[in-house]
Amino acid sequence: MTFRVLIAGGTGQVGSAVVRALLDCAECKEVVAVVRKESSLDSRVRQVVLDSAAATFEADVTKLAKSCVELGDAVYGVSCVGLGKGTASWSEEDLTKLEVGVVGAFARGCRAGGIERFGLLSAAGSTPKSRIKYVRVMGLKEDAVKAVGFPQLAIFRPGIIAGNVHTPGYVSVLGRLIPGSYGTIEQDVIGRAFVRELSRSAPAGVTVLENRAMKERARS
Repeated sequence: MTFRVLIAGGTGQVGSAVVRALLDCAECKEVVAVVRKESSLDSRVRQVVLDSAAATFEADVTKLAKSCVELGDAVYGVSCVGLGKGTASWSEEDLTKLEVGVVGAFARGCRAGGIERFGLLSAAGSTPKSRIKYVRVMGLKEDAVKAVGFPQLAIFRPGIIAGNVHTPGYVSVLGRLIPGSYGTIEQDVIGRAFVRELSRSAPAGVTVLENRAMKERARS
């Protein structure tokens, strides 16, 4: 079955990997990227410029999602929004505005526009109860998107992301010695896992994918 994808954060490191995987998927009929300004994305990607800081952002996403759904194919929403670098220098308030505020508004707009299936990029160990700022904000982001009420929600929690310009090479190497969800995973593997998970037949509810599950999805 063919499908379309509406993605936020498609110009970032992991987002770009997801976009590449989508463009390699024969069933993906169109990739629509919500961007702050047009960039050097593949020419096959339809870029739609929206101001995520505007009061109308959620309504603008709703309108765009409805226009995609009206084309007749299944439409999936994806958020790969993330800071990537410099997290420690951001205040918790500013980080929350991006990761929870912008992503939450995008997710609500997708759902209001008729999208029923959503993929969310998060991080290993995410919980709103963590003492670690970044992990705590990721947990709040997950809760915000869960509250939207998508019939099907897939949450991707990678550990150390290899192939990412923000991850030092030695960290990726050392991460390969760490077993489980906190170890290293290639960002292209994450991209393929997104595509496989969203396009497969899956039960209703929330699915959480950590490193092992993402690697399995990418191989299938």
